[in-house]
Amino acid sequence: MTDSAPIFDNKAHVRGNLDLSGAVWQRPPGPPSEGGDAEIAEVRHTDGATYIAMRNSQRPESVLVFTMSEWDAFLAGVRDGEFNLPEDQAR
Repeated sequence: MTDSAPIFDNKAHVRGNLDLSGAVWQRPPGPPSEGGDAEIAEVRHTDGATYIAMRNSQRPESVLVFTMSEWDAFLAGVRDGEFNLPEDQAR
């Protein structure tokens, strides 16, 4: 068993309580892709914070929620290629 960092969940009060009914979902321009498109929306919570919600257009019931700092870190990782497939697995 390895030691791991403690998990700090600063969104426990948001999970399941974020009202997405008025969310304005943004998607990439152009025709929809075969596997669905990533859609994002800024959503204000009753705690006064704004969160970024992200979903797949073909599975709108499954939503990831990011704080603004998490979203910034995610975008930095995307820009740095952190989530790219290894070359031997790329299409």
